[in-house]
Formats: sequence, structure tokens, C-alpha cells
Amino acid sequence: MKTNFLRIVFFAAALCLVSAVRAEEVGAVKARVEQRMPQVDALKAKGAVGENNRGFLEVRGGSADAGPVVAAENKDREALYTAVAQRTGSSVVNVGKKRAASLAQNSVSGVWVQDEAGNWKKK
Repeated sequence: MKTNFLRIVFFAAALCLVSAVRAEEVGAVKARVEQRMPQVDALKAKGAVGENNRGFLEVRGGSADAGPVVAAENKDREALYTAVAQRTGSSVVNVGKKRAASLAQNSVSGVWVQDEAGNWKKK
């Protein structure tokens, strides 16, 4: 009986530790996204990238510097969408689609956005 109780306590403590680490990781991801924002905004302004309908950046023009920035940004967005999906009981796909709609609506004029049907247009 005492052994089962200790196992339960240990398991609960491990879950709390995992949650704390995940929260810390999410904070680090948000910080990277924030730091990268000026680069992303500059690429959007040049028309080199756009916001697709899944909530990710997509290369639109032939800018050589866009690839690594887009890859890093999309990796971090995927992590954030996953965290939100886990917290809300939604799917990563649904979180991304909702974020895509918000990004498209709040983008400045001249930025490439993809509508739900997959068509690209400048806002």
C-alpha cells in the first residue's frame, strides 16, 4: 500500500516537472519568435514570404535568405500550435487554421496571404 502511494506521488511530481519544463520551453519558443519578427516582417514586405492558410510562412519569391528564417519560424510555430492544441484539446491543424485566419486579417497591406481555398493574394 505504501509503495503504491509513493509511486502515485512520484508520478504526480514527474507530471508537474514535465509541465513546468514545457511551460519553460514555450516561453523560449515565444522569445525566439519575438526576436525573429523583424526578419519575418522584412521578408513579408519584400514579398519573399507569405502567410499560408495553415498558419505557417511560405516562401513566395526567390530570396536566398528566406529559407532558414522560414524553417526556424515554422518549427517554432509548430511547437506553439502543439502546445495550444494540447492545452485546449484541439488539433494542431485546427489551431494553425485559426491562427492563419488571424494572421491574414491582421496583416498589413501588401503582404501575401493564402485564403482557405489555397489562392494567394496580396492583402
